[in-house]
Amino acid sequence: QVQLVEDGGGLVQAGGSLRLSCAASGSIFSINTMGWYRQAPGKQREMVARISSNEPTDYTDSVKGRFTISRDNAKNTVYLQMTSLKPEDTAVYYCNARIMTKEGSRFLERAYWGQGTQVTVSS
Repeated sequence: QVQLVEDGGGLVQAGGSLRLSCAASGSIFSINTMGWYRQAPGKQREMVARISSNEPTDYTDSVKGRFTISRDNAKNTVYLQMTSLKPEDTAVYYCNARIMTKEGSRFLERAYWGQGTQVTVSS
């Protein structure tokens, strides 16, 4: 079974930096788009950043110029480097990946989610 394990969350003061990582493991044929989403209390989950298999990227406007998403395909890992953090960045951050698996004679692509990691930015 495919699993995504996240790491790197924590408490940081405004203006600081954190790097999140998310490693996929299991019976993986290929990984397509990977991304990071976040959910703050009382708000809907929103896309923060995503990166395709050939590495074009997309960011939500509020993090452009501050966050950088990258991936290491050899390690099945996606990263989110966060700099100049603001209190409004406080949220639970979730890793997402669209992963192809081979089950019997069939290929199946589905979205997988990490468990979430808390990022708290104090003023």
